[in-house]
Amino acid sequence: MACKQVSSRTWQEIALDVQKYRDKTIDEVSPPISDVPTHLPLNVTNVPKDLLTSTEISITETPPEELLIAIEKRQYNCKEVTNAFLRRAGLAQKLVNCITELLPRQALARAEELDRYLVENGKPIGPLHGLPISAKEHIGVKGLSAHGAFVSWADRINEDNAHVLKILHEAGCVVFARTTEPQSLMHLETASNLYGVTLNPFNTALTPGGSSGGEGALLGLRGTCLGLGTDIGGSIRSPAANNGVWTLRPSTCRIPVSGVAVPMKGMEQILPILGPLSTSLEGIKLCMKTVIAARPWLEDVSLLPLPWRENEDWLRQQDGRTRLKIGVLWSDGVVKPQPPITRALKEVTGSLKAVDEVELVEWLPWKHDYAWDVTVGLSTNPNCRRLIWNSQTALYFCDGGKDEKEIIDASGEPWLPLSNFIIKEQPHVEYRDVDSIWKWTAEREKYRAEYNKCLVSDPELCRSCADRKQYGTSERLTSSSALLAQVLHLH
Repeated sequence: MACKQVSSRTWQEIALDVQKYRDKTIDEVSPPISDVPTHLPLNVTNVPKDLLTSTEISITETPPEELLIAIEKRQYNCKEVTNAFLRRAGLAQKLVNCITELLPRQALARAEELDRYLVENGKPIGPLHGLPISAKEHIGVKGLSAHGAFVSWADRINEDNAHVLKILHEAGCVVFARTTEPQSLMHLETASNLYGVTLNPFNTALTPGGSSGGEGALLGLRGTCLGLGTDIGGSIRSPAANNGVWTLRPSTCRIPVSGVAVPMKGMEQILPILGPLSTSLEGIKLCMKTVIAARPWLEDVSLLPLPWRENEDWLRQQDGRTRLKIGVLWSDGVVKPQPPITRALKEVTGSLKAVDEVELVEWLPWKHDYAWDVTVGLSTNPNCRRLIWNSQTALYFCDGGKDEKEIIDASGEPWLPLSNFIIKEQPHVEYRDVDSIWKWTAEREKYRAEYNKCLVSDPELCRSCADRKQYGTSERLTSSSALLAQVLHLH
């Protein structure tokens, strides 16, 4: 439900106040964070090394799994680890504009508490004892903002921590930074009227991706080693790829998303997920194992009661050999990949062919462009029978974008180009009545069943099905694959 803008301030005044608050939190870090040079290269990833101490560089460039061992062995204490990341995150903000606020007071207090616990008990408080983590701003932190990059929501305050942050707190984490997201939360870049544009640290002329672009950029600059983002159509996958870090798009209904500030609360047709980004693969595994081990489904009934299956041998063949089967999708049949993507796929498959324990299977997409028809729905406007864009705007914007429009318009903030494009410029973004929603939800379920049949059967099934010949010729602008997992509700 949209909220009315009650502030007498202009949107510009609200944005300025929010930025002043952010800058104040950075100024509270001690020792003070140095100014960055006026003239910077496009690639700013090495700039922090010139402005931090050798110990701070060592701490912030250590993978999370190794950092946890170092803390347990008391090579570092939690307070110095937290402060090192606070200082590097502050530099990241000055370089690429990725921070909504730092939390030096509460983070350092938490770190000191954890240091005392380790001394008094001789063991960590949990599996992530002392690990600093960051989170996308709309993932709720008690007593702090819940604006989701909407100016009219700037004064909203979280009444409690998001469920996932409660779990990670119990495991010993230290939340120390919150990061930027785009207006409408529906961009594959990160820009808002509250904070401006977030840049890619590897090339500041490019985007870090979105909508969890603040997390991606902060990780790319090693201003955090583990962060949390959210995803519907690629919002953690895009920033991870653009910034050279690890992520996992968890299955739908796997990680709790309660406590996240979003429009259209209660919408069930296209479900978001929450997932980790990290500087290491092991960091992803540590986060996932920790959250799943807490059995969050006991509190959140929407979640699957499924344990982390690390110790079970899912790769054992009937002959006793262990063999990993990997599907290779060269194209989704909607958009031809750019040459660097195809080259990378060839390099990876070339290496895997030499591994006896790996079996490669060429995976042919099953009606991926039809998945867009199901997700977007065909417009009732007779002049728009084929879709001109690949957005999830029918089953996603079932209200015709009404909630998003009201929230943006409430403050008078300008519509940014990508928000305008995804909501206002698409002729198929229209109000859906109950019959239409039921129709397209039923089509979604039918498609899920068809795709599952391919997944659990021989991939040759997809190759031989005549129906797929009528698909794969769409002229849409971007790949269907990013949203496919949401359509399928993969578990």
